[in-house]
Amino acid sequence: MFDARDTVQIDADADAVFEFLDDPHNHAAVTPGLTDVRDVERLPNGGKRLSYTYRMAGAGIDGELVQTVHEPNERMRFELRGRLSGTIELSVTPANGGAELTYAAEYDLSESALTAIGAPVIRRFNERQLRRTLDNVAAQFASNGG
Repeated sequence: MFDARDTVQIDADADAVFEFLDDPHNHAAVTPGLTDVRDVERLPNGGKRLSYTYRMAGAGIDGELVQTVHEPNERMRFELRGRLSGTIELSVTPANGGAELTYAAEYDLSESALTAIGAPVIRRFNERQLRRTLDNVAAQFASNGG
């Protein structure tokens, strides 16, 4: 099991940050390695189910993402299903006149992926990707004037 967690301050209203992240296609715009989001379906809880392709170390990993928690303007939690399994939780809170976005992930990779790449390499890669994702979300609002 791998885990990563980080936070970024965003110069925008927390509700606007949540709304941006509530659109799965925006995740493809800010998440390095996420190359495709498709088959988006709304769920009764307000969340979504979708298929995705994520590129890691040159390999494409297809999977399904199911939003199990959808608390408007506060929190969303996703289950990753497929070769990459685990959870992602995004929390948005008002802070310092803007928003604080926290991204927490726990995930497992298939044994063959671990053997081919190595656990320490995967951990560092994903920590960098998480940081870049947060920075990219903040940049979206900086370039759009909040």
